Amino acid sequence: MTLRQLCTWLSALLCVLLLAMMFTLPRPAAAQERVETFGAGATRLILRSTTDIDIIEPVIARFAALNPDLSVLYEQWGSNNLYNNSRAACAGRAAPADAVLSSGAHQMVALVNAACAHPYHSPATAALPDQRRWRDELWGITEEPAVIIYNTEALAAEDVPRTRFALLDLMRKKPELLRSRIATYDIEDSGLGYLFAHADSLEATTFGAMLEAFSRVGAIATCCSLTIIEGVSEGRYHIAYNVLGSYAEARAAPNVGIILPEDYTLMMSRSLMIPRNAPHAEAAQRLLDFLLSPEAQGQLAELGLIAATDPAETSLLPSARRLIPLSPPLLLALDRSTRERLFRLWDEAFSPDAG
Repeated sequence: MTLRQLCTWLSALLCVLLLAMMFTLPRPAAAQERVETFGAGATRLILRSTTDIDIIEPVIARFAALNPDLSVLYEQWGSNNLYNNSRAACAGRAAPADAVLSSGAHQMVALVNAACAHPYHSPATAALPDQRRWRDELWGITEEPAVIIYNTEALAAEDVPRTRFALLDLMRKKPELLRSRIATYDIEDSGLGYLFAHADSLEATTFGAMLEAFSRVGAIATCCSLTIIEGVSEGRYHIAYNVLGSYAEARAAPNVGIILPEDYTLMMSRSLMIPRNAPHAEAAQRLLDFLLSPEAQGQLAELGLIAATDPAETSLLPSARRLIPLSPPLLLALDRSTRERLFRLWDEAFSPDAG
């Protein structure tokens, strides 16, 4: 082999090795889905949140207007990616936010348990009920229901399921009406979907039967609240289960009916944490106190992020409300064996061969 041939051979081998590395090395997690800036103050507060900017924008804009020395960089993330980013920031492998607001309550409890949070106490935080506060390091900002939504054109009034038992009966009696027309979250992609599924598995005697029925009718596990709501509105799905009620209310999509299940309705509280290494912890504390103020809570209620509690308004008895508390038992949701079991049950129910 000549020297030129050897060099050519080595160059080709190097290219092959480089290509192999490109396809085998782990890729970084997707970052924020969208970014907006509110206010023009010199101090920039970084807020990383799972809440859709279009929904919470009036609240953040009001905070910026009341704090002209601040600007708010609002980063919208998916719950799983936000959790991974927050863990990395806690370990010093990523730049920290000043505040983290997530619908994945189990993930937030895990971050606090890992000593990733900065403690804070104020009259506003002290006024929160115990279920929405943990260790002066995690605070529930909202109360939002997990609901059943349905296409009002596709279902007759007598078929609208007001309870899980009624939904099970409908799937049993009219499987062809609902075949491939029921949707819910993909719990491997959605931290919120996983949280609701985990809470259902602890709460509901109907959980196993529901998964079996989903399998029989070829239910769809898919992504994202707004995508599911649009699918119901457009008639691609006739029913969606455990959808975030606040988004359904805010979207106000045509042909979408909303049901708070009368057997029980899970209530989720978006929780806020100030990271232990937040660059602007004092500004984050101001944000927290504002979000818990009567003004902001009123705004959040108007936006559908604080559910009504009057039974006359909701037709839901107080005993049927199940607020998922910010407390150590949520750590069970992240236990490896618990996750593997729930993922296995989900995969069996929603696999292409199911039903």
